Amino acid sequence: QVQLVESGGGRVQPGGSLKLSCERSGRTLSRYAMGWFRQTPGQAREFVAAINWSSGDTSLADSVKGRFTISRDKAKNTVYLQMNILKPEDTAVYYCTAGESYRNTRGDEYRYWGQGTQVTVSS
Repeated sequence: QVQLVESGGGRVQPGGSLKLSCERSGRTLSRYAMGWFRQTPGQAREFVAAINWSSGDTSLADSVKGRFTISRDKAKNTVYLQMNILKPEDTAVYYCTAGESYRNTRGDEYRYWGQGTQVTVSS
């Protein structure tokens, strides 16, 4: 079993930055890639970013390339999502997730999920 706990959400003005954190715990951690999805009311979860825990290789959705960065700290068992140049359309609940491959972009390809953290971009 893997437990994921997100933090760092909040409200920010357009053009601002936020950094989300996700601490993971549990058994067999090293085999899982880590990712971030987001969801708005009435919509399916949308892939944002993912990282290979071992190599650090990353995958990003086209909508966030150049603005968001995913990284991990192995010693802290924590994955981060640095979000810059935020736009109102980035407003969503952001979920941390663990799955088999960082190349996967569908929600059903990820096995474990955190509780989510709200990000609101508004002036």
